[in-house]
Amino acid sequence: MCARRFLIAITILTLLIVAGAFAVYQFGSGVLRHEFTPKGHYTPPPPRSGPDYSDLNSWIARPDIPHNAAQWLPDGVSRGKQGPAAVFYIHPTTYLKGDVWNAPIYEPDSGWRDQLFTQSQASAFNGAGEVWAPRYRQAAYGAFLLKTEDANKALDLAYSDVSAAFDEFLKHVGPKQPIILAGHSQGALHLLRLLRERKAQLGNRLVAAYVVGWPVSTSADLPALGFPACGSADQAGCVLSWMSFGDPPNPSLILGDWEKSKGPAGGKRRQEDMLCVDPITGSGSPAPPSSNPGTLVPNAAFTSATLLSGAVGAHCSKGLLILDGQVPNLGPYVLPGNNYHVYDYALFWSAIRRDAERRLAAWQR
Repeated sequence: MCARRFLIAITILTLLIVAGAFAVYQFGSGVLRHEFTPKGHYTPPPPRSGPDYSDLNSWIARPDIPHNAAQWLPDGVSRGKQGPAAVFYIHPTTYLKGDVWNAPIYEPDSGWRDQLFTQSQASAFNGAGEVWAPRYRQAAYGAFLLKTEDANKALDLAYSDVSAAFDEFLKHVGPKQPIILAGHSQGALHLLRLLRERKAQLGNRLVAAYVVGWPVSTSADLPALGFPACGSADQAGCVLSWMSFGDPPNPSLILGDWEKSKGPAGGKRRQEDMLCVDPITGSGSPAPPSSNPGTLVPNAAFTSATLLSGAVGAHCSKGLLILDGQVPNLGPYVLPGNNYHVYDYALFWSAIRRDAERRLAAWQR
């Protein structure tokens, strides 16, 4: 996919991400329930009708798909020697229709958005290793508006595909090869479950898990994962999570229902227990704008993308990652409450790339 198509689509894509973020975080749920909740009850798909992950068509990116989206790099970034890690990336919600509970494995409208997400997010990890990114029967974002059996089944089906893709991934990577896991929004939600259920298989192979754009409780979620929070930049085998907000932040619209829920480790989820790792420092320590190596910024004509260094800093406060400095014009799609969910990866693209390579080096030591 050419860079021009990618950048032109950013304006459309950010709007679509906003729609997904509203749904995921329960904002404006009355209107969304009416417009986007799938009609009728969840119907299980026919047996053995799921994606065949031995087929390249079931993947957005994997090493044997030439010129795949995860290999993209912004202007001015050279392709150096690739690290030895295997990266498993789960894209966020891209299916925006309300006709079914789960998206088809491939559908033209969501299919090219899957490519764009993979290009703009998973590409941050291609210096550390080869990226694998599955297509999956994602839950339509209307499923996030309800706490019903239908919605739970839709999420379970989406996760079953992610789990099956991970099995195929493990067949191909070396038995001692280091692994990086990454996801965003719905992808991060499935990644949390994957960490819980596959911690024995991951063992000491995990370099890091980037659970971005989804709240993680250090008391109600993290202990069930079997991996600690990342406390320093040179730590491997740990979990990073952040949710980006401008100052002053107002997360009440997105955390209201989450704080009423319980995590798999038991106990109630609370904002004061949310995990926040600054991707610039790789820890809970603050970072001045000068230390950010690059924010991904499209030009005015959306014909190319460049990295702007030293513009955006960040610090953790009450579980949120609060932006400092001068945020460049990334587009008009900041969510209510100063929520920069749309830009969780773009704001720190180079820092994420550096962080992954640094943790890989720590793992190798």
